[in-house]
Amino acid sequence: MISFALVSPNPFDFRTFAFAKHARHVVLVHFPIALLIAAVALDLIAYWTKRRSVSDAAYYKLIVAALATIPVIARGIAAWQLQLEGQNLKGTLFLHLLLGSVSGALICLVWWRHFRVRKKGDELPAYRFAIETVALFVVMMTAHLGGSLSGVNTPG
Repeated sequence: MISFALVSPNPFDFRTFAFAKHARHVVLVHFPIALLIAAVALDLIAYWTKRRSVSDAAYYKLIVAALATIPVIARGIAAWQLQLEGQNLKGTLFLHLLLGSVSGALICLVWWRHFRVRKKGDELPAYRFAIETVALFVVMMTAHLGGSLSGVNTPG
């Protein structure tokens, strides 16, 4: 017989989410990654089709992606401080922290570039795709290292 037991008496209790024993960083990190990928894809489509509505969708996804990096980075630092008691990081974990910080900065840079151009009313320069490609690459490397740390990308 299979028994279905609730982990918490109230699964919608904020304290259950905020003070969970496992890191919520792993859950939250997917939002800025997906939003950045979708925004870059939409930006490319907007460039090809010259449709303002698609460009607007890309821009708003970038806003949410930039905002979503804040809790991801905060929760990652909190996991480091709480689970590892603030000890010095080295190896893959240090590289993940470094690339995660760079990823967050690049996502914000991509958004800022779009924001500045929209504010002036100019057209977006074509070199933005180089910045967006670098941002995607750094985010993918960060995600790969995070997956290795969590055991997702390792055999067994």
